[in-house]
Formats: sequence, C-alpha cells, structure tokens
Amino acid sequence: MTTTKYIFITGGVTSSLGKGIISASLAKLLQARGYAVTIQKLDPYINVDPGTLNPYEHGECYVTVDGAETDLDLGHYERFLSVPTTQANNVTTGRIYQSVINKERRGDYLGKTVQVVPHITDEIKRRIKLLGTQHKFDVVITEIGGTVGDIESLPYIEAVRQLKYELGSSNSLVIHLTLVPYLAATGELKTKPTQHSVKALLENGVQPDILVLRTEKSLSDDIRKKVGLFCNVDVSSVIESIDVSTIYEVPLAMQKEKLDVTVLKKLQLPVSDAPKLTEWKEFLKKLKNPKREVTIGLVGKYVELPDAYKSIIESFIHAGARNECKVNLKLIHSEEINESNFLEKLAPLQGILVAPGFGERGIEGKILAVKYARENGIPYFGICLGMQVAVVEFARNVLGFANAHSTEMVRSTPYPVIDLMEQQKGVTEKGGTMRLGAYPCNIKEKTKVFSAYGKIETSERHRHRYEFNNEYLCDFEKAGMIAAGINPETNLVEIMENTKHPWFVGVQFHPEYSSNVLNPHPLFVDFVKAVIQYSESKK
Repeated sequence: MTTTKYIFITGGVTSSLGKGIISASLAKLLQARGYAVTIQKLDPYINVDPGTLNPYEHGECYVTVDGAETDLDLGHYERFLSVPTTQANNVTTGRIYQSVINKERRGDYLGKTVQVVPHITDEIKRRIKLLGTQHKFDVVITEIGGTVGDIESLPYIEAVRQLKYELGSSNSLVIHLTLVPYLAATGELKTKPTQHSVKALLENGVQPDILVLRTEKSLSDDIRKKVGLFCNVDVSSVIESIDVSTIYEVPLAMQKEKLDVTVLKKLQLPVSDAPKLTEWKEFLKKLKNPKREVTIGLVGKYVELPDAYKSIIESFIHAGARNECKVNLKLIHSEEINESNFLEKLAPLQGILVAPGFGERGIEGKILAVKYARENGIPYFGICLGMQVAVVEFARNVLGFANAHSTEMVRSTPYPVIDLMEQQKGVTEKGGTMRLGAYPCNIKEKTKVFSAYGKIETSERHRHRYEFNNEYLCDFEKAGMIAAGINPETNLVEIMENTKHPWFVGVQFHPEYSSNVLNPHPLFVDFVKAVIQYSESKK
C-alpha cells in the first residue's frame, strides 16, 4: 500500500497572494503526471462555514456535491482538477473548536484539561489526514488560510510542525508563498519581506522546503541565491511566480519553473515523462485567440466585489473559450436599475444573466432586467433567484397577476408564485439549513435545455430555501413558460424555459459550481452560443 504524501502551502507578507491558485496549479501538474491528488483548505475564521457570511466579507460561498458550504478556493480546486470536492476539503477553526467542545461535553477527554496543544492541534491533524486515509490519494495538498504571523493561524502552523515530524521529510513538505515587491523609485526587487516571513515561520518551528515568490518582475539568479541563503532553502527550490494574464496560465508557468519536479524529488516519488497538458493548452489557445466578442450583463447586488460571483465569472471564461469567443462581462448593480435608466444600462448588452442572491434589496431592478430581456428577445439566463424573478416578472406582466411575488420578499402577496419549501417552514437557524448539494433533475425533450445537455437526466447543486409554487404551473405552461426540468423525487421545478423566446432559461440550481476548464457547463456554453447568434443577427 502506497503512503499518502502531504504538501502544506502557507503564505506570508500579505494576504491574497494566490495560495489557492498555486495549490490548484501544482495539483494539476501532479494529476497530469498520473498522480491522484486532492486539495483541502484550512480556514482560520471561527465561523463554522462561510454559509452565513456576507458575500462582501468573504466573496462567493461555494457548495460541494455533498452539500457543504465552503470557501471559494474549493471552486478553483474543482475548476483546475475536474474532481469534485466534499465536506472534508474545507475545515474552519469554528468546526475544529465545535468538534473539540462537543467531545469535551460528552466526556471523551476523561476529565482532562482541554488545551490548544494537544487537543485542538490533534483535531486539526485528524482532519488533515482524513482525506488521505478515507480515499486513495497519492498526494494531499493542504492550503493554510491567512498569513504567517496571524494569531488565528498559529494552531494550524503548530499542527503542520507536528505532522512534519510525525510523517517524516520524505512524506511531507512545506511550500511557503511570499511576495517580492518591486520598488519603482529605486528600480529594485526587495527580498527583506520574504526573509522576515520565513523567520516568522521558523520561530514557530517550521522550515519551508520550497519558496514560491510572487513578483511582477523576473527574478535574477542573484536574488534567488540571496533568498535561498537567508532562508535555508537550496536555490533550485526558490520558484518564481510572475504575474500572468490569466490564472489558467499558472500551471504552465509552474511547470516551466519545475515546481512539480522539485516536489516529486523531495517526496521521493517517480518523476515520469512530461505532464499531459494537451487539452489544457488547447483551452488556453482558444481563450487567448477569440474569433469574436460579445457583451453580457451580470445583474446582481454584490457587484462591488466580483469574487461574490467568482464561479459565474469563471464559467463564462470556460464557455467563451469553448465558443472561441471573448465574453466581456459587465457587472451591473440591480439597485441602480430603475424605470428611468434601464434602457441606458441594458441596451448595450447582447445577453443578460441575473445572479443568485438573498433578500429584497435590488429585487425590482432584477425584475426590470428580466422584462427587458423577455420583451426584446435578448438571451436571458437566470440562476437561483434569477429564475425566481423571471417567474415573478412573467406572472405580473404576462399572466396579469398584479403584485405577484416571492413570499421571501412579500409574505402577504396575493400570488405567491415563489414560496417557501414545505420542509423549510419552522427552520430558525441560518447555517447549513437550506436545500444544499446535488439533486437529480429530469429534462424535458424538445426544449433548448435538452439540446444543451444532450441528455434527459442530470444532477445539479443547490443552495436555496424558496421554490416555484406548483399551484401556478398550469397557468405558466399555457402561456408558454414551461417546466423544462423537474426533480423526479419531489416534483419540484428545477428549470423554467420560455418557449416563445429565442433563449430564455431560469434554473433553480447553480450550474456555475460544476463548470470547469475541460468540461464547461452545457448551459453556459449554449447561452454564450445564443448570445453570439443574437449579436450577429443585429449586425
């Protein structure tokens, strides 16, 4: 039986350096060499999961197939590896402490004083090793959230120190990602922040094996030697990570720097022939050489922070490349759309997507965007709340149900075309209580959705509480808005399609969660294709 190898990725100097992208890129290179790899994220915040966090605080909440609400980095892992993640791939300090406190309440510690070391660190180590013991992975990459020196990261760094000792140098290694800033005034790259960052790591008993240096200017051999000398790392293990035009170039940049070869040698794993990246390079070629361009509006209420819609933005990159088309995404705040300006904001668009969200803020702006798309034959794609507002708009303006609404926004609406799911009534807790994870969907033949999927059965991920109210389904279908997708177990409506429109689809699920580089989601691919056709018809 082969021993699972563990790679720990820490960050220093500043946050948002791209530990998730480096983790995913290294994993991609190892996977392309035939190794079974997975990545997990350890998040130092005390929230149990990001499900209750405001998107402005933390960006998108990513949902796994098994229904875990997780960090958006897991989206990167799946998009790069095309392998689903699970509950075990995201661990938070809140979850660690919750588990330890529950054990203490049950008396599992036999009356001992419960402490950070060994009880919290033991639980962290157990979670890290869980993926390696439960599944047959050759390599488990663990990304430690936050920056070295943060108080909240200390238990994780201590757990890494212990694990490195327990696993041995040939079964584990630490990659430290830091910044080498460029001072324009002196025209110099400065290595001192990296030296201080490594010093902070050493003070906690962890010696990095490989340094990945983020930089906007190329590193000279002298800088690499200097960093290696001051940080106790051989010069071949000082890796340059220079800025690139797209995150999907990073695996190739890391391959050029021989990061994967260095890792395999240190872990005493066979270095096979060059990684098989033909499809990846083909994707990049199409991405960088589009034959046409379109402009699509993403209407949402968290647009100030694009990370709130990270998976949707990336899905358009995948679908655009598949269609050899550059998708210019225009983020439009739904609160800023009103009767006096909607034409000015929406007329330049060749396609409209209304994004997911919760609550009443900005809802009327979304409904106006739907109305404009429906009346003008502009390709429309509604996701989750985007489907629900499409239903509300149709009820009001086509069926004549004045004041139709979702009971999430107006409880006393005379036409509750969107209503709370039966099993959600009486639920008072916020975290992890929605309809979460993958559910089956049967697709109706002879629909645009069927021609996109090319199959009758699919499975998609959900994150919501409210559903289409089936009491109104007959009214909708008579007027041309049909249920193109139904959950076979509960009869809940999953997809609504307007048959009197060139391309008008609303889905209750989140297709963006399952789109990746090599397998773009069929609905995004078909939507972009429809937008191209609409754009060309207007020339």
